[in-house]
Amino acid sequence: MGQKTHPSGFRIGITESHRSSWFSKMRDYPSMIEQDDQIRSYIEKQLEKASIARINISKKLDQTEIDIYTARPGIILGKSGTGINLIREDIAKQLKINQKIRINIVEITEPDREAKLLSQWIAQQLEKRVAFRRALRQGIQKAQKANIDGIKIQISGRLNGAEIARKEWVREGRVPLQTLKANIDYAYTRASTIYGILGIKIWLFKNM
Repeated sequence: MGQKTHPSGFRIGITESHRSSWFSKMRDYPSMIEQDDQIRSYIEKQLEKASIARINISKKLDQTEIDIYTARPGIILGKSGTGINLIREDIAKQLKINQKIRINIVEITEPDREAKLLSQWIAQQLEKRVAFRRALRQGIQKAQKANIDGIKIQISGRLNGAEIARKEWVREGRVPLQTLKANIDYAYTRASTIYGILGIKIWLFKNM
């Protein structure tokens, strides 16, 4: 009792699909997983302000295809559209990828319907020393304006600088976590504040 599982991994093959798509021999499997993690970490670090919701990676024999879902494609493309070429060259050089790299930019038109972007926004508010209850309320209002069927937000840590860490959560609407067919978008983000790290978890129920 009380054991939790990741909402996205729980629904793979039902409402969710794998974020990495490729096949390999057993001996190459660990190195390819590590390479995927390095690609995601590099892109998220270099494009921290681009509001990236997720990164999908698919590999073929001679090509690695990276799909970047972002709410701010202009930051990635750059002024003259050369931003993708620079990212592609850096990834190939630093990670030593010999395959051809193809990067696709997918624009997100409704950022408030993405749990990752909403959690990043709340983290930014907390880092600006906004009271956590106000940040929770504003996050729920943003989701409700985007016609979300249900939302649950949990913040844990030294809330408002308290001596003892604790958890606070709030829920609006329906969030059926045990229903496999329910389209639950989950995200976890850390906020680095002056009194420690706060963990932010968001569950969005999109009944589509």
